[in-house]
Amino acid sequence: MMNCIYRGLKVFLYYLSVLSLCRLIFCLVLHEYWGPNTGWEDLLQTLWLGSRLSIQTAGILALFTAVPAGLINILSRLWSRRVESLLSGIVLTITSILFVASFPYYGQFHSRFHQLLFNAGNDDMYALFISLVQEFNLPLRLAGALLLAFCLWQGLKYFLAWGEAKPRTAYSLYIKASRGKSIATGAAMALLLYVLGRLIVFGGSWGWETALEWENVGVTKDSFMNEAILDDYQAIYRGYRMNNRMLACNGLNFTAEQIQQLAGELAGRSADSNNLDDYLRREAQGAQVAKPKQIFLIVSESYANWPLLDKYSQLHIADGMKGIIAGEDADYCNAMLPNGASTISALTGVTTGLADANLYLTTMPESFKQPYITAIAPQMEKLGYITNFWYAGPATWERIGAFTEAQGFQHFYGRGDMPEEAEGSVWGCDDEYLYAQVLQKVSPDTSSFNVILNVSNHSPYTVDVAAKGFDADKLRQALPPEAAKDDCLVNELGHYWYADRELAGFVKNLKEKYPDCLVLIVGDHADRYNIDKQPSMYERYVVPFVVTGAGVHKGILLPDSAGSQIDIGPTIIEMVAPKGFVYYAIGSSLTRSNRQGVNYGFWITRDFMGEADRIPLEPVQIEGSQGRPINEPALQHYIDAVRSISWWRPKYGPVLDEALLKDR
Repeated sequence: MMNCIYRGLKVFLYYLSVLSLCRLIFCLVLHEYWGPNTGWEDLLQTLWLGSRLSIQTAGILALFTAVPAGLINILSRLWSRRVESLLSGIVLTITSILFVASFPYYGQFHSRFHQLLFNAGNDDMYALFISLVQEFNLPLRLAGALLLAFCLWQGLKYFLAWGEAKPRTAYSLYIKASRGKSIATGAAMALLLYVLGRLIVFGGSWGWETALEWENVGVTKDSFMNEAILDDYQAIYRGYRMNNRMLACNGLNFTAEQIQQLAGELAGRSADSNNLDDYLRREAQGAQVAKPKQIFLIVSESYANWPLLDKYSQLHIADGMKGIIAGEDADYCNAMLPNGASTISALTGVTTGLADANLYLTTMPESFKQPYITAIAPQMEKLGYITNFWYAGPATWERIGAFTEAQGFQHFYGRGDMPEEAEGSVWGCDDEYLYAQVLQKVSPDTSSFNVILNVSNHSPYTVDVAAKGFDADKLRQALPPEAAKDDCLVNELGHYWYADRELAGFVKNLKEKYPDCLVLIVGDHADRYNIDKQPSMYERYVVPFVVTGAGVHKGILLPDSAGSQIDIGPTIIEMVAPKGFVYYAIGSSLTRSNRQGVNYGFWITRDFMGEADRIPLEPVQIEGSQGRPINEPALQHYIDAVRSISWWRPKYGPVLDEALLKDR
């Protein structure tokens, strides 16, 4: 048994070495894809991160080889070696084919294997085969891959035989010395397997807090290197996951005719066009503030609204934002819904202007062809702004770098653009470093529209908040007894405090450096932690929406305004655009007309909130509100219009034609 385990470890080590060597060759052969500022330090970082990630891949492949061989070894050592040889041959053949194929694949798509791989079955397979033969020289490449596989297979055989063929090798001496010490030997082997097991499970890390996976490993400033970090198996797994996300989009039960009628009601016009975009066309009513040179929209991770409520003022974890709201140059809407339950929903809602409607936009090919007509970046560009997207994490997370650029942002800045010394978690650098980079890079002399997405207020909550000045003992004194004993909750609240403090300081610095700037702040989502074990719907899900800056005043937002993240784009445009400026949106401005919001599961007004899928609606009054009545039929039509348009437009395009439903 000990010999089988030893051989299994050698198989694992060999597979890991092969994957790492393939990565190095891939980087060197395709060096022309390196960015202009990419150097050997970036290559070393890529190889280090990639090898850590490939520990997981090598572990799974080794189990595929070693477990069947080990079981058969109980009956026959000869057949065990034959099975081991067969399975290792299969693994190395697949590895070689993928390796050889990765070169033309990257040249074609500028990506390692991705979602498109799983859409190939929908193509003309004969035409695809002919294309592979004629354009990519399939026979020669396949022959080369098989030759490589044979060489690697022979290399593994020699590697496994080393230490067993000669009686006086190190391994035989180890076995001899271990006789009579079986307990110590077993314990040492168990410890080794435990260590390797954890590294395999957590992607080359000791725990999930620092675990590497395809979504968070792309942290270099070079897109090619970010792709090279993934081995071919990890890249295929990424494509599989993203394809499954798209297939999980079940659609909504609306006909084209129903959507046309709903779109007409939403636009306040007759439903006489089958072009959906006609109903999304808006004309700005005239600027409400002097046109700012810089606009900053900060989407803050897990920045819930409930800490801003008076009932929680004794916690003092939101004092920074409260100070901003209290200023004469600020206004605040406390009835704002996130676009969905996760950061990716906020990202798509803010950038595309589309509500979360059972479509995973960052996996849809349509999202990468051109910006949706409601996308905010191209419309801000028409107003004369350079458009920048700033993210504290890696560009590979949810393909955020490629997605935001495809949706019209001229520049994307991610973890690879942050200083190397910037501290943070596996998800990205801490807020203070992200904000410092924005202040350093955004020119006061250039008109720019900047969306900023931070990550610090997110598990695994790694900021040393005590070192930053957070007084946990003081907070515990303000908490209910049971909550005060919850160390995890106290740490989470400490991170909210940190996010709030850094955000307030950042806004202050923005106003000092860019005196005429406009700043908007919204939480990406709530629903992560509450003091109450059973919080109200309002406290659990609502995020704050704050506007501040030059020209902003109390009352610039409607006193009964309410909305969701798809209303932010129209709000900005109506605040700064000249009268008659044409733009496209599903949402509407909180400064002009918007008095309700809807997202994936809820609706809200200034006074009531409820679940969007309940028919008839079941309004729940928000604590402390005036209880102004709502027009339930009109609200139901609004909910249906926003969700149906946000579903149809990205999936089927602007034409409202029932035949499109039958074709897909």
